[in-house]
Amino acid sequence: MVYVAFLRAINVGGHAAVKMTDVRDAFVAAGCKNVTTVIQSGNVIFEAAASGRAALARRICQQLEPLIGKDPGVFIRTKDDLAALVAADRFKKFAREDNVKLYVAFLAGKPTRAPRLPLRDDKERLELFATSSNDAFIVSRRKPKGFYGFPNAFVEKAFGVKATSRNWSTVQKIASI
Repeated sequence: MVYVAFLRAINVGGHAAVKMTDVRDAFVAAGCKNVTTVIQSGNVIFEAAASGRAALARRICQQLEPLIGKDPGVFIRTKDDLAALVAADRFKKFAREDNVKLYVAFLAGKPTRAPRLPLRDDKERLELFATSSNDAFIVSRRKPKGFYGFPNAFVEKAFGVKATSRNWSTVQKIASI
């Protein structure tokens, strides 16, 4: 089975700086095959037996802890899950909008809260407009000083579970590999 793992909060703003070769080696030590990393932000494509994702994530976490620290945050989807997510293209209605960034947040599990959508954070200019299974879709609009809000903390607070966020173009790129 081909999987994609999204690692939480590595190589972002100097936090949990780790070489992708070390990440690859950790996945191999966890029993994964044909491991490929994509971009420095912790995206890993690999093959593993089609057993439970939770057990697979635990094995990977055990290997990553010495590199990243306690509770490294590994969010696993199948390659088919990712292909379906991209094919659904929930961002169609925002494609022509200027000054937006589009994000997918991968949730660690079933949310403990179910916020009413759309959910907005006006200060950060974020709009969580849709969900699908354990994924959330967010639009980030440019703030007055030119920056964009990053959705991860917003999503975790809204759903009550850990998450990791990726730019939509990164998700599309990974799905096409």
